[in-house]
Amino acid sequence: MNLSTPSQENIEFMIEGLKKKLQLVNSGLIQGDDYTVDQYDDIKELYDMVMKMPGFSVRDMEGIVSELGSLKKK
Repeated sequence: MNLSTPSQENIEFMIEGLKKKLQLVNSGLIQGDDYTVDQYDDIKELYDMVMKMPGFSVRDMEGIVSELGSLKKK
């Protein structure tokens, strides 16, 4: 998948990848359609960072999930 092009499909791919990498228990709270293409760069930056991390502390996960929450469309 080419993530260099902003699209809703790419956002949904990245959100699913984040949920899988973070092993979120209640992943239903975060859906790709909760985000718009306007937030693409922020989501891509978060996605790239998370995918490079070998593991997460509880504090890391809280911060990442908090950031995803703040990016949700209102």
